[in-house]
Amino acid sequence: MIRKKFGMISLGCDKNRVDGERLLGEVRRHGCEIVSDIQEAEIVIVNTCAFLNAAREEAIGTVLECDYHRLNKLEKIVVTGCLPQKYIKELFPALTEGDVFLGIADHSELFPALERAYAGERVNAVGCGQERLERVFTTAPHIKYLKIADGCSNHCTYCLIPKIRGGFRSYPMEQLLEEARGLGETQELVLVAQDTTRYGADLGENKLVELIQKLSELDNICHIRLLYCYPEVVTEALIQEVKSNPKLLKYLDIPLQHSENAVLKRMGRRGTRESYLALFARLRQEIPNIAIRTTFITGFPGETEEEHEGLKRFLQEVRFENCGFFAYSREPDTPAYKLKGQVHPRTKQRRLRELYAVQQDISAHILVGYVGRTLNVVCDGIDFEKGCFTGRAAFQAQDIDGVVYFTSPKAEEGRVYSVFIDRADSYDLYGHTEEL
Repeated sequence: MIRKKFGMISLGCDKNRVDGERLLGEVRRHGCEIVSDIQEAEIVIVNTCAFLNAAREEAIGTVLECDYHRLNKLEKIVVTGCLPQKYIKELFPALTEGDVFLGIADHSELFPALERAYAGERVNAVGCGQERLERVFTTAPHIKYLKIADGCSNHCTYCLIPKIRGGFRSYPMEQLLEEARGLGETQELVLVAQDTTRYGADLGENKLVELIQKLSELDNICHIRLLYCYPEVVTEALIQEVKSNPKLLKYLDIPLQHSENAVLKRMGRRGTRESYLALFARLRQEIPNIAIRTTFITGFPGETEEEHEGLKRFLQEVRFENCGFFAYSREPDTPAYKLKGQVHPRTKQRRLRELYAVQQDISAHILVGYVGRTLNVVCDGIDFEKGCFTGRAAFQAQDIDGVVYFTSPKAEEGRVYSVFIDRADSYDLYGHTEEL
């Protein structure tokens, strides 16, 4: 029986984080110690992302960096997640620094594979194991992620996810409710999937609203946040649930990827500029205080300057509370890889800067509107560099949006405080607080 100290480096999205937490659950189930300092680990698990070439390079670089520490305490490197799931044929013979390779749901194979590795074998166990549900949480105690489905069936032309994780698969509702009950006191439960709004559709009926309602009945769950909502599946029932459910934060993350119809069609997206504008008008009519977050890809093959300018006008018309932008990454094994009209990298970077500049002005204008107001803010911890506490209002999701910096005689992580906002910049708010 292996009795070693384990450490983990988890890369990529919060959905990948949940997979990593389940792998750590397998470590705990076997009675092994988990250390936060990688320098103390005898076995390091590198939980990889493979969505973009930059993510693949980061993953491989992380494995190589870990290998430098073998002269210290490190004995074995486990490479898991999306990278080996998709590229194991190329990866296993090339990345010799890895001792064990696992896929996205091979949790049960971790220790059998390590036994073989300690016997002198390099082990490819991708696709050999089973998914485990027990988790070791890597987030702050007051915020937890609940992955309600895996895979994706949308087949956007730029995206590798269906080829990495397969088609969309909802987890059974009772399993999710049992998992949520076991999370303990949770200030914020974040529902994630590749396409959160399709929950249950693969089983015959969309059941996202029903799931939200049942999660809201749990006494240990204070608030629920929705990420990764596909715009065409933001139904009237979901809008009314966001409007009326006091536990469901008035916040929707709705990745659009573009606003111009010709680009959307080449991307394989089903929406249009007109349908998006109608959706946001409906959301703000029904829920005036809703915060909407989205993401866009710039420099997609064939994108013209006119379409780029159209996206800028779209930003100014909708005025998103939070927005992220990415330069298109040409990924082999995707339909978009072969499209004509590939945009020059310098043009993509210039367009990226212009989009960020437009959004920066919008965000600054929105945030200055909070100056002189009092907000409910959950404390996430201390920023020692700034010498103050840090937290988030309802319109700020962890890690992807801005924060509220505040001073206070004292504040405890996970508790909600009443923060008077003194000033704002284009991304964050600043204030002082009194406990609620």
